[in-house]
Amino acid sequence: MDLETIREQIDNIDKKLVQDLEQRMALVNQVAHYKKAAGKQVLDPKREQALLKKIAGLVDDDTYRSTISAIFTDILKHSREYQRRVLDEN
Repeated sequence: MDLETIREQIDNIDKKLVQDLEQRMALVNQVAHYKKAAGKQVLDPKREQALLKKIAGLVDDDTYRSTISAIFTDILKHSREYQRRVLDEN
């Protein structure tokens, strides 16, 4: 397979990832508003650790596990930052 074909496949996956991430963020927005109304904290360490463990378990190829786990750690970090912005809104 040539480089251009591989890059096209990556572009197609990136498009799907963006769509899925937008859906995820819409749900994160709902979580943030729930937490704001309920007076809950943004960070739930037990939930986050359980989620990261579950994600790591979903990875079939061991050579990708740490990288995918790191990506999800970043996703969760940015989701928390977004939630904090929502909680700080008047």
